[in-house]
Amino acid sequence: MNLKTRTFYPPHQSLCQQKITFASFVPFALKLPPMAQAQKKRTVIARSDSDEAIQREKTGLPRRSVAPPRNDASVLSRVERPADLKTLSDTDLHTLAQELRRATIEAVSQTGGHLGAGLGVVELTLAIHTVFNTPEDRLIWDVGHQCYPHKIITGRKDRIHTLRQSGGLSGFTKRAESAYDPFGAGHSSTSISAGLGMSVASDLSGDNKNVIAVIGDGAMSAGMAFEAMNNAGTHKNRLIVILNDNEMSIAPPVGAMSHHLTKLVSSKTYIGAREAGKKLMNVMPAPLRHAAKRAEESARTHLGSGSLFEEMGFYYIGPVDGHDLDQLLPILRNVRDSHHNGPILIHALTQKGKGYHPAENAVDKMHGVKKFNVITGEQVKSDARAPSHTSVFAKQLIKCAENDDKITAITAAMPDGTGLDKFAARFPERTFDVGIAEQHAVTFAAGLAAEGYKPFVAIYSTFLQRAYDQVIHDVAIQNLPVRFMIDRAGLVGADGATHAGSFDIAYLGCIPNMTLMAASDAADLKKMVTFAANYDDGPLALRYPRGEALEAIAEDDNPVELGKGRIVYASPVIATPDLIRGKQSIAILSYGTRLQECLKAAKQLEEKGQTVTVADARFAKPLDTDLIQSLATNHHTLITIEEGSRGGFGSMVLEYIHNDSNIQHSNIPIIQTLHLPDTFQDHNDPTKQYEEAGLTAQHILRHCEE
Repeated sequence: MNLKTRTFYPPHQSLCQQKITFASFVPFALKLPPMAQAQKKRTVIARSDSDEAIQREKTGLPRRSVAPPRNDASVLSRVERPADLKTLSDTDLHTLAQELRRATIEAVSQTGGHLGAGLGVVELTLAIHTVFNTPEDRLIWDVGHQCYPHKIITGRKDRIHTLRQSGGLSGFTKRAESAYDPFGAGHSSTSISAGLGMSVASDLSGDNKNVIAVIGDGAMSAGMAFEAMNNAGTHKNRLIVILNDNEMSIAPPVGAMSHHLTKLVSSKTYIGAREAGKKLMNVMPAPLRHAAKRAEESARTHLGSGSLFEEMGFYYIGPVDGHDLDQLLPILRNVRDSHHNGPILIHALTQKGKGYHPAENAVDKMHGVKKFNVITGEQVKSDARAPSHTSVFAKQLIKCAENDDKITAITAAMPDGTGLDKFAARFPERTFDVGIAEQHAVTFAAGLAAEGYKPFVAIYSTFLQRAYDQVIHDVAIQNLPVRFMIDRAGLVGADGATHAGSFDIAYLGCIPNMTLMAASDAADLKKMVTFAANYDDGPLALRYPRGEALEAIAEDDNPVELGKGRIVYASPVIATPDLIRGKQSIAILSYGTRLQECLKAAKQLEEKGQTVTVADARFAKPLDTDLIQSLATNHHTLITIEEGSRGGFGSMVLEYIHNDSNIQHSNIPIIQTLHLPDTFQDHNDPTKQYEEAGLTAQHILRHCEE
């Protein structure tokens, strides 16, 4: 496979530098081809946000509304389902691509979400739905970041303004949401495996449906994608994989000759001739057969083929311009109508953020955004009262690394999300981004630890699930001191169930040699990062949530000690025999950042005449057994609370009290464990999610009154 760096065709001249023809509503930042000369021309000059309303009127943009704007004269207004695309002319499809791009920008500007990826697949989305018969033919989007245009033309246009909102559309594909989402997503590199399963099911059922999996070049780097391709290559099942290549340099530039030849190699004539040639080669003498095979492979390499994909058993087509409908439509029709037995891979070159100037110029191509100004692309700034947990972790790790050259940092394609971009800026030679390869990241860290280094694997809780075997087999069994910094622990808001960090306490707590910690505030997080840097007795996991970190909930200048929690608050009431273990004597044991809610509940309980002790466990493993025995012995009720699933911290406390402690059975208090519900919670505001989960001060009060 040719690994030369490729370049894209230069985009149209920036609209900031030219006069533009507008139709319907078009922000000046959109890059559009020239409109018909008969249309009225308007010149746009960028203005400040305060003039936006006037500016939008002058450019033809409607004033902002809750729902995305509708223009009854637009092509998009005539499209409710993919079947409607088949009635459109090629000219209409080109116009629709621009309208669909605008609608995506308008929607995401009001809700926030993933923008750049969707803008990069507008033409690809239209071409697939125009050529194939979805939902009977199955279309699977890997990860799902790019699925917003898909949602708009699959019956969800009028709800697109509810993206990632409570009760609204998911930011990813979701089976329960639409028949056009045959497979849910959120994590990367699953599409080819799922697609192959659907393809085999189709063959077993005899219904001969097409299965199309669209996967990005980043997701293609993950081991699971290659495992699926390796398996697919041994099958004769019909599977179409479209490689949406918007970043990785794995092919030469696309030229006019390459366009022509790509159409040629996708045609039934070429495929038929190739299959006939294979049969002819089978009867040739071995030397001629091998020579012919080498000649065919060489020819296809010069036609732009990918030898890697061919070697894995895929018929390779490409590269093609993923923004050129005049290329995409005939190629997809050729593939649809071919009788090739086996998987086909179409390599499409796309540009992330395509057609929206602010996205094209942004470093991250506006991959994930908050609400933003359509005219300027400027995102709404949040009124942050405190730094994020991620930022606190990153700064403290840098501080530790300045005094310890053995500290290294590892991320699996999430340097910004985990804060390791800051560490990389300070220590580039000690920072390793391994790509979307969580399994490799963990074992890579194990190798570093085996050689005496101190690897910190910064990873989202939900993504660590993908490397569970490596955590056990390569790290824990060998008792290697790998430090897992588990970000996004707990509920994550708009990203919903696929990204919630619900299970790490439970799935790590059962592993021998593993130490588990959770920070309650920024001050504690700093101490725990320092503790982790100095801990060499085995693997360690420190969890912290998304969002702001309160500086210090409770004053405590003492360093963190292995397996020791702390009393954060005790009612200023002199204990008497009547109070000890009386109904008004309550202990609340928190693991993680619910500590503030515990203190709120304690204040309200005191107002009702009850005595309360609030403790911060700090460690789930090893448990602070002395602290637990004290709380259980001296209180009538013990409540545990955590931002994790059942089977986590509360279960560990219960097991200890009932099986391992010296507490007499008659003295065991009433114990209630508060944890996340045994459901997958939908996307919502994080505060509302925790209310739904029953992990607020009011819920603690309710349990105390039961």
